[in-house]
Amino acid sequence: MEEIVTKRSKPLSIKKIAVIGPESTGKSTLSEALAKALNTVWVPEFARNYLEEINRPYTENDLLEIAKGQLINEEAMLAKANRYLICDTDLHVLKVWSEHKYNRCAKAILEAIAKNHYDLYILTFIDTEWTYDPLREHPQEDMRLYFYRQFEDLVLNSNTPFSIVSGNQEQRLINAMKAIQQLK
Repeated sequence: MEEIVTKRSKPLSIKKIAVIGPESTGKSTLSEALAKALNTVWVPEFARNYLEEINRPYTENDLLEIAKGQLINEEAMLAKANRYLICDTDLHVLKVWSEHKYNRCAKAILEAIAKNHYDLYILTFIDTEWTYDPLREHPQEDMRLYFYRQFEDLVLNSNTPFSIVSGNQEQRLINAMKAIQQLK
């Protein structure tokens, strides 16, 4: 099996923050707002552009390509980061989707998750209105709750600080900023 690797580790002065959660919970909006508020850069979700470009339903092998692209983009943005690097998603999202859709996750993705560390997870709650997007798959309330619980379980067991944010965009930004300010 192919290995997914990053070229260098993050500078000690840069704190990596991953914004994760189910579809249509404001992750990209929050990531961009955090980067602006912190005068730094953010790493957009690689999967979005990848899936738009392939213009077909994704396969299990596509998840490996998405994982590689996400990590390459994170690595590239580290050089531009100012104290914090905000990541709109991490590879746990691929793990959750793969296990849901294919009942397994590629070993290379699991190994990359184990090697790629974040200083804080920000988990977005499902109290936002579902917004249609052709790339989104599960608008049903029970599925949104299912995926939220998957991500909640991940952060609870990650040994990494985390914050659950809810409410409107302003409330989410305020609460995420409070969690970031608590980082040492």
